[in-house]
Formats: sequence, structure tokens, C-alpha cells
Amino acid sequence: MEKDKKNLENIDFVDLIFIDLRGTWQHKSVPYHEYTPDNISKGFGFDGSSIRGFSSIDQSDMLLVPDITTHFNDPFFERTLSVICDIYDPETKQAFGKDPRSAAKKAEKYLKKSGFGDISYWGPEIEFFLFDKLSYSSNPYHSYFEIKSRELPDQNPDEQDGYPIQNKSGYVPTPPFDKLQEFRSEMVRILESIGITIEVHHHEVATAGQVEIDMHYGSLVNTADQVMKYKYVARNLAKKYGLVACFLPKPIKGDNGSGMHTHQSIFKDGKNIFYDPKGYGELSNTGMSYAIGLLKNVDSLLGFTNPTLNSYRRLVPGYEAPTSKAIAKRNRSAAIRIPMYYTGEEKSKRIEFRTPDPTCNPYLSFSAMLIYGLEGIREDLKPKDFNFGPFDENIWDNKNIPQAANNLFDIWNNLENDTALVKSGVFSKDLIKSYLKVKRDEAMDHLLYPTPADFTFYGDL
Repeated sequence: MEKDKKNLENIDFVDLIFIDLRGTWQHKSVPYHEYTPDNISKGFGFDGSSIRGFSSIDQSDMLLVPDITTHFNDPFFERTLSVICDIYDPETKQAFGKDPRSAAKKAEKYLKKSGFGDISYWGPEIEFFLFDKLSYSSNPYHSYFEIKSRELPDQNPDEQDGYPIQNKSGYVPTPPFDKLQEFRSEMVRILESIGITIEVHHHEVATAGQVEIDMHYGSLVNTADQVMKYKYVARNLAKKYGLVACFLPKPIKGDNGSGMHTHQSIFKDGKNIFYDPKGYGELSNTGMSYAIGLLKNVDSLLGFTNPTLNSYRRLVPGYEAPTSKAIAKRNRSAAIRIPMYYTGEEKSKRIEFRTPDPTCNPYLSFSAMLIYGLEGIREDLKPKDFNFGPFDENIWDNKNIPQAANNLFDIWNNLENDTALVKSGVFSKDLIKSYLKVKRDEAMDHLLYPTPADFTFYGDL
């Protein structure tokens, strides 16, 4: 703790943060006088049976062990130090097999053990909406949601400012059409103050306040940590502004949804193994095989990268949400794009998997992508063997390209029958089993609720 001494001055409380299977942060706070080297080493107890999917009542005692390299001063609560924790079993003294962050650490070790690389780099582009007001209710006799935004073209005239944004017309306008410049700039300042380097921020395509703030790439676990910090800051800053930050992939019909396009590359001995100046899009054969590993296994992978029923309201053609199993350079209609902003730059060569959305658990999502990508390298997969391209055309117009699965229950069945994730040693059988139970239960409960759309489409039958 000596190197963090300056961060621990004037601290009253320490917030112990951990990730659950669904991908939400949980926390408990201790007075600073309890945050001793001895307690940090031993861990802090919590009830694992009260966290969905973790442990049964008879095995409920669990430990939060702080990762002191993750200290940051909470930007919304004074004199509070936050730290991200790993979860341990108090009897075995081993990392808990269902802890997503511990699984992500195993994924980093798995890469090294594979011999293909030393480190993987991840650059997620997180999109979300900032609504002026969001209200909703789901009960047996009253079900609705309502979104209010000054940007909406059909908003109540008394709530407009004369500068609306039309559907699918919100990409990078200037103020006064862009009403969220001040919010995004403050969010960037906060993110950078807690150690997250930001590259750019802007308004996104959809109306009603869709935004994007892009962070600099980093290693797998560190980037997953940063995704969670990002969502925490977005929600708490939105509350300060009287707004609501919404990470649903598709909150508005007929407009673009929010994705989490995930850039990724692998380096070995300081060299980017995805780079070949003579390859298609300057992508090496190794990088191409990695990408095809994702596409070949996408019908299982979606169970982690797009894990909600709402995810599949976004994954429809025509909204920059690719459903085609295809790779292409410069092409946003492909599930995997090879960015070509710059040529001849080894360090920046990467692939962009465009399918994921921000409802995923980033620790599990990144880990699964890495494993399937390495499987592609190991099997020396080629795109033409699967009709995955590469394609230099508008892929939405090509009806012969295979499509990704769009039934989440089928996807979860595929994931349940998959062997690669468990064989890697990164995912335990218990983790996958518990994850699937939590997600299936959630989805089945969702489907039991009648919605206003049921009455719109079927009320006359």
C-alpha cells in the first residue's frame, strides 16, 4: 500500500466493489480504519447467496479481496476511496470459480500459455442514451415506458427548444442541435481523473441523446475494469444533471441502437501479430484466423456479448448492427470490420467486432472472444471456407451471406453445449451453468409480461 499512500490521505470510507454474473457492480463500504494491510490480505466477508448465481445458502460465506492496483477516489462521494475486488472462497483460499473478474485474469494467462501472444489489447466503443426523463412500469395491470428528450422531433412543443434531431440524423452535429457537449466534456474530465484515457467524444446517430465516448485501448482485465467505471460515472453524472443514462441496446424503435463495438489485437515480443502490410486490409493470416474464430463460434458467443432480449431488437439489418457473419475492411455492414483509417501502422492494426452491446459483462465477453479467436488461430481458419468473405460491398444487399442466430434461447443452448470455453480452463462449468440459469430465468420472467405491443398487434383478433 506504500505506493498508494498519497491516494489514502483524507479518506473516511473505502468502497469495496465487485462484479456479479449479470455484469452489474455491487459494493459495500468500510470505514478507513478497517482498511488495514491485514484485512486487505485476508479479505472482507459478504453473503454470496444474496448475489444471483453465486452460492447457495449453505455455502454463502465469501471474501472480497481488494486489488490495490485499482484504487481510485470516488468522483461523486467525498473522502471515499474505491477499490475493485476479486472474490475468494474462504476455505480453499482460491479464487471463486464463478467470479467473472477472476475468469478474465485466467484468460490473460491462457493467452500466454497458448504461445500465440503475450498480451491482448481491447478498445470498446460504448454507446448509450441520455434521456431528459425515463419512466416505466411493468406490473400485471399497468405496463408502459415513456422517454422524454428535447432532441426528439415529435416531443411536446412546450418541451422543445427549436433544434430537434431527426431519427438516424444525429451523427456529430454541432450545438445547439447537440445538447450534450457539456455533459460529455465533464464526463471525460472525470474519467481521466480516475485513470481512464479518452480519445474522443461525440453525439451518435440516434436522436434522444445518443452519445459515444471512446477510451484508449488497454489489456483485457484493465479494460473490463474501465468499462464498469465508465458506466458508473455515466449514470451518476447523469443523475447530477437531472438526466438518465440508459445502456439498453434498443430503447427506441426505428432508430439506431447502442452497441459496444470491440476492437482487439494481440502482441507477442512487442510485435502486433495481426499486422501484415501485404494482407487483406493489412491484416495478417493470423489476425484473419482469429477473426474467423469469432464468426465461426458467434452463435454461442452472442450468449455473452449480447445477453438480453433487448439485444435482439438492435441486431436487425439496416441500423449499423451487423447480423451477417462476414469480415470486410472499412465496412460497417460486416460483423467484423478491419479499420483502415491509417495504413502502414503496425501498432494500430486490429479487428473490430461490431456485434456486442453494453449490456454484456465485459469480463466474460472479452474472455470468450479471446478464447474463440485463439481457437481460430489454432485451427488456421480461412474466411472462404465458411463464405465469411472478405466482402467489399454493402453486405445487407447480399442475401447469400450466413446470418448469426437471432433466438437468444437457441444461443444459450449453443453456449451450454460448447466445449471450448471450459476446455480452456478459463470458464468453469459452474460459472457457465450459473450464468445460464440467471439469464434464462431473467428472460423467461421477461416474456411472461404482456406489453402494449401485444394489444397493438393482436388486440383486434
